[in-house]
Amino acid sequence: MKRTAIAMATAFAVGAPTVFAGHGYDDYARVTDVDPQYESVNVPRKECYTEYEPQSYYRKEHRSLVGPLIGGVAGGLLGAQVGEGSGRVAASAAGAAVGAIVGDRLGNRDRGREEYYEREVRRCRMVDDWQTHVTGYRVTYEYAGRSYTSVLPYDPGRRLAVRVDVEPAGGGYRRDDD
Repeated sequence: MKRTAIAMATAFAVGAPTVFAGHGYDDYARVTDVDPQYESVNVPRKECYTEYEPQSYYRKEHRSLVGPLIGGVAGGLLGAQVGEGSGRVAASAAGAAVGAIVGDRLGNRDRGREEYYEREVRRCRMVDDWQTHVTGYRVTYEYAGRSYTSVLPYDPGRRLAVRVDVEPAGGGYRRDDD
């Protein structure tokens, strides 16, 4: 018992924290190095943009009847010149039909036109977006002449609060009066 009282008095006189078996105390260690620990995380994001695509369409204008009429009349007259007797009527009818078709094609060949315009198209895609985050700090600190390293969730600065606890080696306790 006398040894414990002397140890406590000496510790208080020197200003060192008192240590009791199983009871710790708080003190400060000197931080010698802080190294941030990073982690890269992919956070995909949607990227959209607008494009303009050329489009075309064929625009028909009103068809003219002049070409088929003139072609039909000319074909009928030509068919009447070719045919004889009762075949003359059939040749005139065939000539009128063919002449009407040819006259329509010739008379309406430029009656339509192709027009162009641009159509707005919105396109989207997923792109990788790598972001770097600090996940912790590897802290090296010195306490009582020894160096220690721990990973902490914060940067402690120049000093680190530590918990000091001393217990007998081997787990056994010795009584002072033994």
